[in-house]
Amino acid sequence: MGQIFHPSFNSLAKATLIGGALLVGVVLAKGNAFFRSPYMTKVGVAREQVVPFSHKHHVAGLGLDCRYCHTAVEKSASAGIPSTKVCMTCHSQIWTEAPLLEPVRKSFSTGERLQWNRVHDVPDFVFFNHSIHVAKGVSCATCHGRVDQMPLVWKEKTLHMSWCLDCHRNPEKFIQPKETVFDMNFDPSTLPENHGQQLVEKYGIHKEQLTNCSVCHR
Repeated sequence: MGQIFHPSFNSLAKATLIGGALLVGVVLAKGNAFFRSPYMTKVGVAREQVVPFSHKHHVAGLGLDCRYCHTAVEKSASAGIPSTKVCMTCHSQIWTEAPLLEPVRKSFSTGERLQWNRVHDVPDFVFFNHSIHVAKGVSCATCHGRVDQMPLVWKEKTLHMSWCLDCHRNPEKFIQPKETVFDMNFDPSTLPENHGQQLVEKYGIHKEQLTNCSVCHR
């Protein structure tokens, strides 16, 4: 019986297989890049809010401490969103007629909470506790960025699992003295060499436990 396919078909078949594999690789690479792009992660994208609250003005300008508004950050999983009663502590005295603050005044008078658009959020299957991180020397800026320089808050980090694991695997690179956690102007690079490892030991951080699945997934 004569040969059905020309010998050149062998080369064509190889080229097709290699081309297909390359195409799959390109599609996967592009998909991964899209997954990590600002369009998907919202990194660097300021969220519109019912009231354009400026952390830059209140923190850098007026010197408010993070804990003045986020009162639960040292003792619970959630940092807490301040009630309008907290806002009105000042704004019952200043900018009392500002149109921009009308939603705040209305919320205070009616008792109806303002509906803020959440900027930092993790999936429901992830457990994150603010108080634990604060107690172990993780600065607000480590996760949230320099919010004191943000007129409107945006997400500074992806909050992807790989990003979390970077810290959990090498906490000595990220933690700093507890007394500096809320200091937006503190520069971790000024710490002496090996100071991070000393803090790991001082604060009782067990690195071998931090990558256990049950730490974040419960």
